[in-house]
Amino acid sequence: MRVAVVDIGSNSTRLLLADVEQRDGTVSPLVKRSEVTRLGEGVDARGSLSEEAIGRVIRTLHGYRGEIDSWGCEANLAVMTAAVRDASNGEAFAARVREEFGLHARVLSGDEEAQLTFLGAMSGRESESPSQWPAVVVDIGGGSTEFVIGQDHTAGFHTSLPVGVVRMSERHISSDPPSQAELEALSLDTRTIFERALPKTERASVRRAIAVAGTATSGAAIDQRLEPYDPARVEGHVLSDATVQAMLARLAAMREDERRAVAGLHPDRAPTIVAGLVILREVMRAFALTQVSVSEHDVLFGGALRLAGID
Repeated sequence: MRVAVVDIGSNSTRLLLADVEQRDGTVSPLVKRSEVTRLGEGVDARGSLSEEAIGRVIRTLHGYRGEIDSWGCEANLAVMTAAVRDASNGEAFAARVREEFGLHARVLSGDEEAQLTFLGAMSGRESESPSQWPAVVVDIGGGSTEFVIGQDHTAGFHTSLPVGVVRMSERHISSDPPSQAELEALSLDTRTIFERALPKTERASVRRAIAVAGTATSGAAIDQRLEPYDPARVEGHVLSDATVQAMLARLAAMREDERRAVAGLHPDRAPTIVAGLVILREVMRAFALTQVSVSEHDVLFGGALRLAGID
């Protein structure tokens, strides 16, 4: 079954066109696109989506709609996450996407986003050792971070917390490069939210972490100096706590224009990668883990499986 999934997130708007084998759930990507559209810009302070941010997404969707049509997709799904569900005009924006682009747009609750992310991240992992479970799947987005703890294809504890790279950058970073005081405030804010919302018993049960989405995949690409980006080398790449800390120290010492030239980092992610790495470091601390495994399989894969009737 050929499907199209669009993820309209707080920081980026992404497209996956894929063939899904309904017998075994194999997802074979045909096209993957990602544009940093920063839909969540200003939502934390203003409470609504700006016309400028909406315009960036709309322009991107015009291109995506053409690709969906040219590949003859049988079904489509557009998922919207923290920026849209937090915004006062979020539902009106979702309605516009449905009407203007013929996309089956859904504003996901935090729970739904977590479940789809887990479904995607677990695809292709059936043969792993039982000693690797439970795992926590972590999705650091623009406006929120999703945590799902489970094993095989069964999700257990899950939550969506208001900690994202756009939200936390806007809340704490005003200097370029960021000051030590700003980084410490961002870390403390993140750590406090995690400690209050992630039960100690759940954290203690976790054996490993699988990190998806832009911060983690960018970290894997930077670590390997990937130019151009290579999904096959990102999938399964392991980031140690020492690597994340060193990468954070290096990038936080740079101005934004210098970060734009870093090998492996998409220039459009330069404004938010520092906050992303702070959040990733705090995730590892919260679960007392020394490493995370990076995965390309995230909510886009989960959406593709859901369209094919696979849970």
